[in-house]
Amino acid sequence: MKFRYLLLLPFLGAMMFQSCAIMSTKKYNALVASRDSLSARTMSLEEERRRLQGDTANLHRQLANLQKEYGDLTGNLDATNKKLNALNDQFNASNTKVSQLSGDLAKREARLKEVEGILKKRDEATQALKDKLQKALLGFTQNGLSVDVRNGKVYVSLTDKLLFPSGSIVIDDKGQQALKQLAVVMNKELDINMAVEGHTDNKKIKNLGQIKDNWDLSVLRATSVARYLTEVEKIDPKRLTATGKGEFQPIDEGTSAESLSKNRRIEIVLTPKLDELYNLITK
Repeated sequence: MKFRYLLLLPFLGAMMFQSCAIMSTKKYNALVASRDSLSARTMSLEEERRRLQGDTANLHRQLANLQKEYGDLTGNLDATNKKLNALNDQFNASNTKVSQLSGDLAKREARLKEVEGILKKRDEATQALKDKLQKALLGFTQNGLSVDVRNGKVYVSLTDKLLFPSGSIVIDDKGQQALKQLAVVMNKELDINMAVEGHTDNKKIKNLGQIKDNWDLSVLRATSVARYLTEVEKIDPKRLTATGKGEFQPIDEGTSAESLSKNRRIEIVLTPKLDELYNLITK
C-alpha cells in the first residue's frame, strides 16, 4: 500500500506544478486576499452574531422584568383603585353624615337659644318677684321670714312661731299679717303658681288630740295656710296646692333647739307659669 502511494507522489507533484504554472501570481494573490477578506468577514459576522445573541438575551430578560413590573403595577393599581373606591364611599358616607349632623346641630342650637331665652325670662321674672316680696315682707324678716331663689323658684320660708302657737294649726294674728302682705303681691302676679309645704322637726308629738304625728301636723298646717290665702285673701285656688313633708326634709341636721326651730316651718314655693317652656319641652 505504501509503495502504491509512493508511485503516485511524482504524478501528483507534476499535477500541482502544472496547476501552479497555469495560475498567475496576481490571480493567486487576489484569491488569497479574497479568502482572507471572507475569513475576516466571517469572523466579524460570528462576533456580531454572538453580540446580537447576547443583546437578544438581555432584551428578553429586560422584557421579562418589565412584564413582571407591569403585572405588579397593574395589581397595585387594581388594589389602589379598590382602596380609592372604598375611601370614596367612606368620604361620601361621612359627608352625608356631616351634613345630617350639621342640620341637627343647627336645629339644636336654635332650640338651645330658644330655651335659654325662656329661662332668662324665667330668671328675670323670678328675681323681680323676689325683690317685690322682700320689699313687701321686710317687716317680718326679724320674726323668722326669709325670701330666696332656688332652681328658678322663689321660696318664702316662715318659721312656725311666726304663724302658729306651739302645737297648733290655727294661724295667729302675726301670721295672718305676714300672709296678707304676701297675698297683696300674689294677687297682682297672676302668672305665679303657689305650693304651700308644711315641715316639722323630728320630735314626736304628744297630746295633740286628732293630730297623729308630725306628718299629719305638717299637712294640716299647710292646708290651714292654703285655706287662709284662698278664703280670706281671695287667691284663686287653681293656682295653689298644699302638701305636708313632715320631718323628712330638714334644713338643719342638728339636734339643738335652734336647729329644730329652723326645721319647723312653712315654705311657700312660687313658680312662674312658663307655658312657652312647657310647650318647648313637650315638642
